Amino acid sequence: TAESLGYRPNLAGKALARRKQNLKVGVLLVSENNPFFDEVIRGGTRAQTEINDYGVSLVLKTMRGYDANRQLELIEELEQECAVLVLHPVDHPSIAQKVEELKEKGIETVFVNTEIKDCGRLCYVGSNCRKGGETACGMLAMITGGKAMVGIVGGSNSILGHRQRVEGFCEVAKTRYPGLQIAALSHNEDDDEIAYQVTRKMLCDHPKINALFLAAAGVKGVCDAVLEQRKAGQISIVCFDGTPVASEMMKRGVIQAAVCQHPFTQGYKAVHTAFRYLVSGVRPPRDQMLVKNEIKIKENLQ
Repeated sequence: TAESLGYRPNLAGKALARRKQNLKVGVLLVSENNPFFDEVIRGGTRAQTEINDYGVSLVLKTMRGYDANRQLELIEELEQECAVLVLHPVDHPSIAQKVEELKEKGIETVFVNTEIKDCGRLCYVGSNCRKGGETACGMLAMITGGKAMVGIVGGSNSILGHRQRVEGFCEVAKTRYPGLQIAALSHNEDDDEIAYQVTRKMLCDHPKINALFLAAAGVKGVCDAVLEQRKAGQISIVCFDGTPVASEMMKRGVIQAAVCQHPFTQGYKAVHTAFRYLVSGVRPPRDQMLVKNEIKIKENLQ
């Protein structure tokens, strides 16, 4: 009845009434050495400026790499002072179990950018990762005329979203573009140095590769390897995210297209979702709050 009448809780009043609780939203991102998350953090920070007046503050922690034990330690630190968490989760049983334990304690978790299935989180804010991989495959097929020897440089098997992108790409290649042959698949753990090494080895081991799909970060490392072997322009590249490096490489003609996923919006919506639940107790209207995948090419870069 309240919804049909357009009722909305008075967030300011509720926040003021609960101000003495020192309400905090904890944010934990695997963002160190990954420029994509600069925009996620900027979005979360923008949201923070809007919720400060309600007596709610943000506690941000970051980490590098996908060590589940390290992430568990940081989550345990945040739960000591925060009532809701925003988490970029490592897909590991220990993290899933921890999210369930937090829920039992009354601490809800919002996943951002990637998620873990069936673990009781409040909601997911991010893109449809499988659809992103499918989109990247369609773009590469258009660029190459549907015929290419493809190398895939993935992020980390510890991140569900990374796996879903690769799976989506491979499924579309198999069912719609049989001329796209997958020659090799490597992972770079979102690290430029590892990306450089695995790409260099991939191109040496498979000299017929003339297309690359980059499913996560490590764009600089991959492009450095391509440039080192003087294959820029000979290899068609589709990557993820319009980071400054990716944009620069598109301008130089090294990368032909990028699938972008609105990182600022992800950070902004995730923090606001956590804030609204914390202050009003209202659960999000949807289990997943999806942002659109957007294709960027040289001609539509800002």
